[in-house]
Amino acid sequence: MIDAVTDYPALAAVRSRRSWSKVTDAAPSRAELLTLVSAAGRVADHSSLRPWRVIELRGDDRLALGAAIAKAEGDDKPSTKPLRAPLVLAIVASYRKSDKVPRWEQEAVASGVAHVLSLLLDEAGWGVIWRTGGYTRAKAVAKAHGLGSDEVLLGWLYVGGKPAGARPGRRKSVDPRAHLSRMPATVKAGVKDVPAKKDDAKKGKKKR
Repeated sequence: MIDAVTDYPALAAVRSRRSWSKVTDAAPSRAELLTLVSAAGRVADHSSLRPWRVIELRGDDRLALGAAIAKAEGDDKPSTKPLRAPLVLAIVASYRKSDKVPRWEQEAVASGVAHVLSLLLDEAGWGVIWRTGGYTRAKAVAKAHGLGSDEVLLGWLYVGGKPAGARPGRRKSVDPRAHLSRMPATVKAGVKDVPAKKDDAKKGKKKR
């Protein structure tokens, strides 16, 4: 049971996380980033396929992205959106061949990595916001990132320093009762208790 938030640091971190639309020019080093990406990779991953990767964009990389966004939208001038943060992390779903794990499940893993990584960055003191757009899946944008034929871009984490005195974006508390439910009684009423298989009981198999 949860007696206090202090007993569960992860719970406190999740509750305090906010999106930062404006950040300073400070950014985490590559060494720090490697540590956080390694930790984010611990998300649930069926068959341990690791169907994801993160592309680190700094400096002129962001200008190249701005040009690709402009091409995707048919604009003459490069987009300045990537310049809103000193570090932009592209989240990529890299699909693996698997008879067990469909593409949608692999994409869910990549999305999980992005969410955990954003939480870790926030907890480490960095301002983060996840940005997307209609151009996310555009060919010009995919080419700028060097994506393969079995890869898709899910969006970008914009990362930078948290401005002193600035307030992060607000996020209303979620009413859990509106999102946590039970299986309909009409479904359960027509199902009889199914005894466990003898083989499973003997071997003590664990199901995912």
